[in-house]
Amino acid sequence: MKIAVVGAGGFVGSRLVKKLRSEGHEVSAHDRSTGVDLLTGEGVPEALAGAEVVVNTIDAPSFDADAVPFFRTTTETLLRAADGAGTGNVVLLSIVGIDQVPDVEYYQAKLEQERLLKAGPVPYTIVRATQFMDFVEPIMSWTTSGDTVRLPTTRLQPVAVEDVVDTLAEAATTPPRNGTINIAGPDIFPLAELARLTLGAHPDGREVLIDENAGLFGQVPPDAIVAPPGARLGTTSYEQWLQGQHKA
Repeated sequence: MKIAVVGAGGFVGSRLVKKLRSEGHEVSAHDRSTGVDLLTGEGVPEALAGAEVVVNTIDAPSFDADAVPFFRTTTETLLRAADGAGTGNVVLLSIVGIDQVPDVEYYQAKLEQERLLKAGPVPYTIVRATQFMDFVEPIMSWTTSGDTVRLPTTRLQPVAVEDVVDTLAEAATTPPRNGTINIAGPDIFPLAELARLTLGAHPDGREVLIDENAGLFGQVPPDAIVAPPGARLGTTSYEQWLQGQHKA
C-alpha cells in the first residue's frame, strides 16, 4: 500500500514509518523538516498525492488553549488535501478518555480534532491510546521541586509505544472503521505509584508525595483516562518496560 505518515519525525511517527516499511509498504514520511507544513498548507497536496492512506501523528507545540486552533487548522488542511488526493482512509492517533476531561485544554483540543475528522469527507479510523510508558518520567519532572515529586492518585494505564505503533499499522493497512480503536497497557496504577515504581527502578534521590491537585493530571477525574470496556490491551507491563530500560 502507498501510505503517507505526517508527523513522521516524531516519537510515534518515526517508529510507525519503520514498522510499515518493514512490512513492505510504500511509505512517504512528512513533517516540517521535509517541507510539509499543515498550518500553512505548504507542501501538503504534494505529500499526499497518490496516497491510499494517511496517518496523522502530529502533536501540538503546547498543552494550553493554543492547541485548539493548531489542531483545527492542521486537521482541516489535511482533510482537504486527503479528499483532493482521493485518499481512502485517514488514521488519527488520539488519547483515551479525552471526552471525560473537560478541564484539560489539550484534551479538548484533541477532541476537536476527532470531531473534525468524523465530520470530514474522508473515511477514517481513530486510534486512542493511553499515556505512553516513556512519558511517566517527564510527567514526574513537571511536578518535581528539589528532591520531592508531587503527584495525584489519578489512575493511569500506561502503554508501550510499540503496542500503539502495531495498532496504528493495522489501522493503516485495513479498511477504515469510521470508528475508534482503544489501546492501553495491561495494568492500571495510581500515578503516584507509577512514580514510586519508576524511582525504585532508577533511584535518583527523589521521593514521591501525594498531592491530588498537582500538575496536569490533578485536573483529571480518577478513572477518566483508563481503558474503556472492549479496549485492546498491550502485552508489555510497566515493570517489564522498566527492566528493559534499566538493561538498556
